[in-house]
Formats: sequence, structure tokens, C-alpha cells
Amino acid sequence: MADKVTVQDIVERLKQIKYPGVDHDIVSIGLVKNVQASDGQVAFSLAFSTQDEAIRGEITVTAREAVENIPGVHSVQISGPPPGESATTQSHGAEGSGMINLPGVKTIVAVASGKGGVGKSTVSVNLAVAMAETGARVGLLDADIYGPSVPTMMGIKDQPGVVGKKILPIIAHEIKMMSFGFLIPEDQSVTWRGPMVHQAVQQLLGDVLWGELECLVIDMPPGTGDAHLTLTQSVPLTGGLVVTTPQDVALIDARRGVAMFQQVKVPILGIIENMSYFCCPKCGDRTDIFTTGGGKRASESLDVPFVGELPIDPAVCLAGDQGVPIVRSDPDSPQTLAFRQVADTVIKTIGL
Repeated sequence: MADKVTVQDIVERLKQIKYPGVDHDIVSIGLVKNVQASDGQVAFSLAFSTQDEAIRGEITVTAREAVENIPGVHSVQISGPPPGESATTQSHGAEGSGMINLPGVKTIVAVASGKGGVGKSTVSVNLAVAMAETGARVGLLDADIYGPSVPTMMGIKDQPGVVGKKILPIIAHEIKMMSFGFLIPEDQSVTWRGPMVHQAVQQLLGDVLWGELECLVIDMPPGTGDAHLTLTQSVPLTGGLVVTTPQDVALIDARRGVAMFQQVKVPILGIIENMSYFCCPKCGDRTDIFTTGGGKRASESLDVPFVGELPIDPAVCLAGDQGVPIVRSDPDSPQTLAFRQVADTVIKTIGL
């Protein structure tokens, strides 16, 4: 009597396949969809978001061979986006395809860091506001599940509206924004495992009515974990920015952030050195509190662009705590000028 092959058998075998360059399997990152098994006939789809044909081919061949070697399997049918088409251009809806469609969003920029405490969210918020000042329609997604801070920095405590099954982004400082902080009580901790993080991130991307945007800025969680993989595999990122500080320890973590984008084939827009220097508000003299030039040296050693330096200043922190980003609260300040210069560089790089 032939072995009866189940869907679980197929899934478990596919879990043994790692995504190239990443220490996660193709099932956990949501690449495998619609697994079916009946009388030895197996079918499933691979929801590629990458345009890299070499990666598509490697995973498809490996997955086919792995499933064909399961006792009782007679045939394997694998479907997926046609060559040159990303799964993220398909629909995300009731059919359960899991693909995310953001047709009105022209570019998507992910802001990441290899560690926490480098001011990544402050950079994301002020970058988005500075870009919007140029007349661009900008969105901001706070994807930090475990420590969402964008609602505080943007001065918003309202709950988002809902139209049908879609969420309306909240508008503040001319930015369309969404955050896990709007959906989770402030006093509630989040202890989600990988699959729950994956589903939550996909829903927050796909279930929000972003409308027409020139750029969606994504404030990534610190580090390089499950949420990062989900984001890089769920939407076609235009590129990634890595925020660091001048200290050697922070630069080591910045290299990890760069390596993460490189592993998932996301173009690296460059490194931003935050807390780079302090300008005395009385005399205007510049002081390099930590060290100087570390971010630029890292960009040179990693062969990625250096986007710019941002100052450390209590006024920037105070503005964030008060819910009015420094770019908006003090438009003529040296700190705002620095953020605008970074925003101008990003705008030119992504072609807005």
C-alpha cells in the first residue's frame, strides 16, 4: 500500500529549505502558499517578491527535489509569479493569496539599524516630514512591533478609522501614518513569535488604505529579525537606509544592517550617522562628542553611499516627546537643516 502524503508532510519537508543568505526557512518567511496533496499529487505556490531569477530558480529546483523525494509523491506542481513579475504586484484579499498590493505607492524606503538606541525612529519621522515639505505625498509606517514610538513623536493618540475591512491611515503633519502603537494599548506588552509577527506585519501593510504616495517610509524594528524578513519579502522595497552613531560598537551593528539588506537583495540607499556632533546653541561651535567620521568610514569600507550626518541635540528629543518633530516645530534651526539635507539626498537617490 502506497504511503499517504499529507499537506503537513509537504510543509515539514519545505521547512528544511533555507532562503539563500538568510537563516530562515522558506515556510517561516511566508514564501510557501496554497499547499495541496491528494493521492500522491502535490501542488503549492512560491510567493516570490524578489526579481532575482537566480534565487527564484534555486529555490524552485530545491523545493521540487525535496518534495519529490517524499515517499508516496508521484508528481509535483509548483506555481508562482511569472519571470520578471513580483508576487507583491498581485492582490491581497479574501482569496488568501497573502500577496500585498500597494498600487498607489511609488517608492518604499526602509529605515533600519543593527541595534536599538541610535535614534532610528527620530530619523524616520523627521525624514518623512522633511520629504513632505517638498510637496511629495509621504506615508510613514511604524513597523516596530515591540516598541512603537512614532505615535508619540507625531503627537497622535487617536484610533484609526475603518472602511469595510480596510484601515484608514491617520494624518499628522501632512503625513499618512500607521503604527502598531495605534492598535495595542500602551500598557500591554507584545510577546509574539515569528509566525504571529509575520502575519501582523503583512496585515498592517496590506490592510491599510495608503492611497497615492510618492514615498512610504517604513520605520523598521531594531536588529535583524522576523519582522525584517517579512517586510523585505512582502513589499518591493526601493531601498534601505541604515542609521548608526559614530561609536565603533554601533558601527559594527550598522554593518549587520547593511548585510541584512544585501542578503535579501534590497538596494542600499546608504548610511546615516545620527548623533554625529553637537552644536553649542550659544556660540555655534561644533563638538564631536563621541568621535568623528565613523559613519563615512563604514560606508567606504562597505562600499555603500554615505547619506549624511545628523546632530545630537536636546531640542530634537524634546520635539519628539512633545509630538511635533523638530523639522516642523523649529523649521529654521540647524538641526532641521541637517534633516533636510539628508531628505534631499534620499529624494534624489530614489528619483522623486
